[in-house]
Amino acid sequence: MGGDFLADHRLSCAIAVMAKASIPGHAKTRLVPPLTADEAAALNTSFLRDVADNLIGASVHANISGYMAFAPAGSGGFFRGIMPERIGLLETVASGFGECLFQAATSLLDDGYGAVCLLNSDSPTLPNAYLIAAATTLAVPGDRVVLGPSTDGGYYLIGLKGPHRRLFEDVDWSTERVAAQTVARATELCLPVHHLPSWYDVDDADALRVLVRELFQALPFRAWGNRATAASWTRKELSRLLDGADLAGRLGGRMPSSLVA
Repeated sequence: MGGDFLADHRLSCAIAVMAKASIPGHAKTRLVPPLTADEAAALNTSFLRDVADNLIGASVHANISGYMAFAPAGSGGFFRGIMPERIGLLETVASGFGECLFQAATSLLDDGYGAVCLLNSDSPTLPNAYLIAAATTLAVPGDRVVLGPSTDGGYYLIGLKGPHRRLFEDVDWSTERVAAQTVARATELCLPVHHLPSWYDVDDADALRVLVRELFQALPFRAWGNRATAASWTRKELSRLLDGADLAGRLGGRMPSSLVA
């Protein structure tokens, strides 16, 4: 591997989406119901495509290399079939979610990247300005953690510059304690934490209502600051479900206000 290649990587932030292949019954299962297993899998594909486009858009403004850190094992063909060529693929399969995160981070750091962000696949409208801010913050000299908190107490993004396994240990995954526990681990390591603005994960029916409201009712999740991305793939798929599959009826009328920032 040439010196120029390694130097370019040291100046770049790899952002890897923690992604699952769109297998009915295994993808976006918390959205079933109100969706069917097939509909949830199709929506998962739309989310993945929008997040990939978001990474490419952010790379215009910051030194970002986009990846899909995917599972299950052997599903690379699915991702290559839907991903732009500029998005790299990284099979990431481990015994637990924390170990998957650490494996993805260390793989990319070992490849020579100066920083790594791990991004969820549940936030198709996430402003790409947040991705730019994460990469820019990590480019500043000195070790640190960047955290993008989710409204449910987790995080949509974590960024780091070194292989800090402790950040992913003793964390109660899929609970409202994840972000706070991660900050506590960073404190143990004496790592400063830079917080991005919060955003929401579309991983249950209430959040799906917020997404529909944002995309189709001109009611943004956040009325100030950076604009949400267009999420054109997701908009197309939800439009199909709203028009032809009575998704609005299944979502139950009035959209919730509980997640509005």
